[in-house]
Amino acid sequence: MASNFLKLVGEQIRFLRKQRGLTQEALSEKAGIHYSYISGIENADRNISLETLEKIINALEINPVQIFSFHQMEYKEDHTDKKAAIDALNSLIADRNSNEILSILRVSKELVAAYDEPSSRKAD
Repeated sequence: MASNFLKLVGEQIRFLRKQRGLTQEALSEKAGIHYSYISGIENADRNISLETLEKIINALEINPVQIFSFHQMEYKEDHTDKKAAIDALNSLIADRNSNEILSILRVSKELVAAYDEPSSRKAD
């Protein structure tokens, strides 16, 4: 079973590839990697080396940090597990200063409180 981190990196590569309008085949050509290997990376079936990751980063023409900016991905409730969503939230606030993080925390607490109110709960 693939680790959550491999899934996040694979999903991020897929997101960035599609954002640039590239197919797996086009990315594989630019990176000098077989297209089935790109598929394996995106599906977290492959544990890639740093050398391969560098080829993909260069082919996507991105900064290396973008591979780990998980908050950029489009999350779907049925596709993302809780840990991946928490990792994305962490990625989103990691570079913020303390005051910004505290403000985000206050807003988050208000959102959670609103979800916890009995009138806002949906009957399952």
